[in-house]
Amino acid sequence: MSESLTLAQVAEHKTVENGLYIIIDGSVYGMASFADEHPGGAKILKRVGGKDASKQFWKYHNESVLKKYAPKLKVGTVKEEAKL
Repeated sequence: MSESLTLAQVAEHKTVENGLYIIIDGSVYGMASFADEHPGGAKILKRVGGKDASKQFWKYHNESVLKKYAPKLKVGTVKEEAKL
């Protein structure tokens, strides 16, 4: 399943109860099922829930981590929004 989500839609999923979505380089990942498994702890994921976590992700991970988990966790991409 891959859908196109607005930033507002991603922001609605800022808690585990609401799906805990994060954005990494324009892709949206559902982290609710992974939060308790995250080696750095669920607290870190909850802090960036509903937001772009690209900077934080790349600070601590490399591309192999994304390749390993993306197939299971990716729910879509961020929709381009018109800029007025």
